[in-house]
This record gives sequence, C-alpha cells and structure tokens, in this order.
Amino acid sequence: MNKQHKKEQKIYQQTIQVFPQLKYPNLETCSDYEQALKYKFHLSYMLGEVLIQTFQNLHKGSMFKLAKNIKKANREFKIFKEIFNDFAKLSPNIVKVISKNKQLFLKEFSRIQNILKIHQDYQPILDNIFYNFNYFIQNFDLIEEWLLSNDFNEKYKKENHPYPSLFDPKKLNDEKEKINYKNISAELAWEMNLPLPDNYEFVFLLVHGAGTTAMTRYLRLCDINVNRHWGDPLFQYIDSYRMLVNSKAYNAIILAGCLNKYSFNFGIKFYNLIQKKIPAICVMRDPISVLRPIVNHYGNLKHPKDKICNYIDIDNYPIEKIFNIQVPYAYPDENGKPTLNTVKEYADDKYGNFYILNIKIKELQNVIKKIYYLDMIDIMPENSFKTLTRLSQILHFNPPESSVLFSSKLNSSDNHVDYLFFPKTFYMEYEGNRIEFEVTKYKLSSDEYLDYTKYFIDSPFLLQDIGVNIYLSKNNVKYLHCNQDINIKVINYFKKFIFNLEEFYKEERKKIINECEILNFMRINPDILMKYKNKLDKELVHIKQHRPDIVASWKYYQEFEKMCQELDGNI
Repeated sequence: MNKQHKKEQKIYQQTIQVFPQLKYPNLETCSDYEQALKYKFHLSYMLGEVLIQTFQNLHKGSMFKLAKNIKKANREFKIFKEIFNDFAKLSPNIVKVISKNKQLFLKEFSRIQNILKIHQDYQPILDNIFYNFNYFIQNFDLIEEWLLSNDFNEKYKKENHPYPSLFDPKKLNDEKEKINYKNISAELAWEMNLPLPDNYEFVFLLVHGAGTTAMTRYLRLCDINVNRHWGDPLFQYIDSYRMLVNSKAYNAIILAGCLNKYSFNFGIKFYNLIQKKIPAICVMRDPISVLRPIVNHYGNLKHPKDKICNYIDIDNYPIEKIFNIQVPYAYPDENGKPTLNTVKEYADDKYGNFYILNIKIKELQNVIKKIYYLDMIDIMPENSFKTLTRLSQILHFNPPESSVLFSSKLNSSDNHVDYLFFPKTFYMEYEGNRIEFEVTKYKLSSDEYLDYTKYFIDSPFLLQDIGVNIYLSKNNVKYLHCNQDINIKVINYFKKFIFNLEEFYKEERKKIINECEILNFMRINPDILMKYKNKLDKELVHIKQHRPDIVASWKYYQEFEKMCQELDGNI
C-alpha cells in the first residue's frame, strides 16, 4: 500500500507540472473545510485517534494505558460538545480556532469557559477572542485579568463598544509591562482592537480639498509629528500607531481620506480606536471652492518624471525640449484637460465618499473636547503664520519661528506647472569651470549665492505671482562677467526660457475650472445639484451650529443654497 501511494504521488507531481490547473486546492480553501473539521471532535474520531496512537506505541506498553485514554477521550468529547453547543452560534469559526489550539484550550478550559459565559451577551469581545485565539491563549493570564475587570466592564461592555480592546490600554502604555505597545506590531494591534497609544495631543479632522497639503506642512514646521494624510483607514491606523510608538515628541493624528463600501467599516473602527480625550482642529472651506482643487487635481501617479530634466546644459539642451511636456491631471478629459464631469463623479461617489466630516464627528463625539474650526483664509500665506502662532497657544505646541516659510502657496491648482519646472540647475562650461544657475521657488543662502533674479526677469507675473528665483554661486560670478560672449549667451538663453515659462503658466491657467463654472454645471444638472444638497446638509450640521459666521462668509455656497431653494420652488 505504501509503495502504491508513493507511485500515485509521483504520477500526480508529474501531471501537475504539465497541467498546473489540475493541482488540488489547499484543504483550507475548500468550501466544506470547516464542516469537515467538526468530525475531528466526534467521539468516533477521537476514539480512533486513541487506538491509532496505542497501536503505534505498542512497544512502549501503550495497551496498559488504553482504558485510561478512552476515558480521557470521552471526557474531552463532552467538553467540546458543551462548548460547541453553547458558543457555536456566537462564533461560527469556533471549531477552526479550537482545532488549532486543542491542548491549550483543554488546559485552561474552565477559566476560558468562565470568560465566554460572562461575556456571552457581548458579541464584539467574543469575536475578538476567537479571531486572535492564539494570542489569547498565549497571554491568557493578562487577558483574563483585563476581561474580568471593572475597567473593562465600564469602558467597553457597559457601553456596548463595538471594538473592545483585548488588552488593558493603561498597561499597554506602560513600557515596564510585559506586554506593551512597543512589543506589539501595528497589524496585530489592529486585529486586537487596541486603541492608539495615547501620546497624541489633538486630531486634525481633514477635509479633502481644504488646504490639506499646506496645513500639514505648517504643523510639521511647528515640530508636530503627524501621520501621512492619505491611504485607507487601516493604513492610517498603522502609520499612526508606528509613529506614536516610536516618538516621544509632540504628536497629532490626521484623519484623512474617503470611505467607500470596502473601507467604511474600517473607517468606523479606526475612529473608535482613538480613545484619548483631546481637542480637534478642522480647516473648512466654501464647499464649492473645495471642488475646485478636486476637479483640477494634479495626477501624482501620472507625474512625467521621465520627461523632466533638472540638470540642463545651456550649450546643448534646446529650450523647446524643456517645454515639450504636459501637466498630468488626475481626472482629465480626452484632451488631457480638467473636466466638469468630475463634479458628477464625486456626487456619485465614484472615487469614494469624501463627505465624511459628519461621520468622524459622530464617531468621536465622546472623545473630542472641542473642535477649533479654521476658515481657509486663515491658512492663506498672508495669515498662516499668525494662525499657527495663535493655535500654538491654545494647543501648547512650539510656535512657528520663520514667517518666510509660511509665505508661499502650496499645492494650488494655479501652480501645477511648478512640479514640472522647479527646481532646475542650468550650467555651461568655461575654461574647465562649470557655471551653474539655480532656478527655484525657494530662497537660497546669501552666503553661498547671489540673487540674479531681476538680472534675467522683469515680468511681474513670474516675480510676484509665481515667485521664480534665479541664483548664481558666488564662486561663478567672475566667469560670467569676464567674458562678454558668455554673458550674452546666458542672457539670451534665460530670456527665451522665461518667455516660454510665462506662456506655459498662462496657457495652463486657462484650463483650470473655477467655482462659477462648477455652479453653472450644477444649475443645468439639477439631479447633481440635489445630490450635493443632500451631502452638504449632513456634512455641515456641526459647523452651522458652532461657527455660523464661517458658513455665512462662503460666497459660492450661499449661491448654491439659493439655487437649491429656487429648484425646490419649481418642483
């Protein structure tokens, strides 16, 4: 029989090499796998195991223990039968879980049974236990103490909290404890519903399209550690967890992104795992203006890095080649331009539901002490330094130091061209020396560079609106001015570059869709108008109650409301 089995196995291996589609699936993937596992707990199966082990160990005198082992199998069968009868409905995967931890389960059976019976009417903790049963068994003493404590009862069970922690959060925050946040991975922490480590001072309720990039940068300029402001809720939890575990500095949590049918429950879970009582900040913007950067959004994943040259030889790199490039929009039409159809797609949640501020506030209502609303105008370049200084006094973080770092626009739809042309280094060779010009939107050190901006640029548009700077290293100045031919060549090259740069910016700005066009699109598409009406009525409840002055200042939203009223009157 053994030889026949080996022969069949050899034929099978040869067959699946030629026809891999004939390979048997893993048992765990079979639809009836869990049903089949139940047979491992039938009395006949368990007695069969005893008999097999007995005959395999006859030389060790196993027959003398047969009667004892049969009684043991009978006793264990009754235990499993009782557990399955009591808890199979509460945890459908209980058979699978126990089959992997059979002996450990039997060892602590009475204590485990006690916990399961005490919490049999609290399904979320039963789900947590059985989903993480290995960890539950391995750290049973600690978990038992927590699940039987008054703290657990008051904080989770009494409130019927949907995501109860498998460990005591207070102990997790103490590095002296055997099990603490430092020795639990972020992924496992998520599975066990562990709240985020509590060393964060506030949350940033991010609204997509309302100064996200700018505000995030400003917070970092004030020495505040924040998680990344993108990704699904699971990514945000893991990123936040790792940041908090490894940082002793001033931390804050950004609640970003959108929710869709796949990530909605993860989003609710993430918000519920923020359990420290803290204040919140929220940058708000006219909802119609919010759509402007969305419709005109830069396609980061389409960034044409292979077409961008940032180190340019003035003698050999033609100007035309620099500008043979196109701004990649995230949601373009067939000609590569922004399209108003994006307004419809966001109304239909094609890319997910971005109108989730109301959901965040609802889920965090017992956690957030107060929401400090900022209007978009508060974080514009002319106001941002003052705003962050004021916030630092309220939230007790380091105040901003340099107003210069707060004085430029960030991620503006008007300036997508920035990604294509800044920074660049232009150079030319002269008598074995390289003369380099730095073209950038940032200020460079006056100790190393001379500002040659006005030497080459006289356009108010580029100087003031775009903020172009051209610098020459102090070491190169003598080479530029000692040779008239080089001087003229450089001036002519930059003159042509600057002319083309200004034209490129102006042509690109003509493509940008503005708020008036968005409102007109809604006006001629009343079904889309009403979809936004329904969204915004929910989204703006809290700010209308607490900061009606901000809402009243929104010019385009007031026009939107007027359009909705007119539509209601015509129905």
